[in-house]
Amino acid sequence: MYGDHSGTPEQVWSHDAYADDGDADFLALIQADGRVEPRDAMPNAYRASLVRQIAQHAHSEIIGMQPEGNWISRAPSLKRKAILMAKVQDEAGHGLYLYAAAETLGVDRSELLDKLHTGRHKYSSIFNYPTLTWADMGAIGWLVDGAAIVNQVPITRCSYGPYARAMVRICKEESFHQRQGFEILHTLSNGSPAQHAMAQDAVDRWWWPSLMMFGPPDDASPNSERSMRWGIKRFSNDELRQRFVDMTVPQAQALGLTLPDPELAYDDTTGHWRTGAIDFTELFEVIAGNGPCNAARMAHRRGAHERGQWVRDAAAAYADKHRSATATGAVA
Repeated sequence: MYGDHSGTPEQVWSHDAYADDGDADFLALIQADGRVEPRDAMPNAYRASLVRQIAQHAHSEIIGMQPEGNWISRAPSLKRKAILMAKVQDEAGHGLYLYAAAETLGVDRSELLDKLHTGRHKYSSIFNYPTLTWADMGAIGWLVDGAAIVNQVPITRCSYGPYARAMVRICKEESFHQRQGFEILHTLSNGSPAQHAMAQDAVDRWWWPSLMMFGPPDDASPNSERSMRWGIKRFSNDELRQRFVDMTVPQAQALGLTLPDPELAYDDTTGHWRTGAIDFTELFEVIAGNGPCNAARMAHRRGAHERGQWVRDAAAAYADKHRSATATGAVA
């Protein structure tokens, strides 16, 4: 998903539920790398953890439409406009798959949306940053969607079946998004000096927030250890972050762009690229609602939800009418 860094154990489940690690059959299934399905018995804390994670992921897909949707009308060509529209539409579809997966755990989609709109549920901090230039569309695709892929591919092996299956299609589409972003930056980087500078500026602004997408360090992450023991997550925050760095550095070199970290260096001993210190204070500030676009993103989301009420009312009325006609026909 887009990071796993919201909430604390106390905000997610009660102490008694947290203490319930599951019965013998459940633990045996998890240890055998099996799949839990909606009708299977599962611990309350396992269910609550899944609801939290899947909902945050779904919310992130929906809120994530805003920073890119902002550039649909300003795309530099009709081709770019069509591609960006398709990408934003993909994100809406991802949200739909994920809300549907969450509903298999016995929660209602309207309840999840209400928690988002009232601030009781979080979404990825990355979407609280502004998109200032067209190059940001490239940086989001290359860095943000690239980080999402690193996070999400292991979830295709998640212990909860509906979530794992939803992630298969989502990951395939995210891989297209990442390549789209790389291509935008490649075109700009090899264009005029002004275009190259625009691409570099976007990378400078999005690099550190992308690293924070993986959540806080492992020793400060309240949910990772339990999620890994249950097979919801396969790797820790720091392991996933390292994978992303190792993948991205050579791509930046191919783009001819510089990652904004003077301490970035290759460690011959470990075979990994090492970054400078990440200022996680910024991450927690954005999560707390103090990011550059927190208020604007939520105001836009709540407004869109209110303006769409008539559509939901019409759909519900049609469904009621269809059920009534079906019941009448069955009686006759």
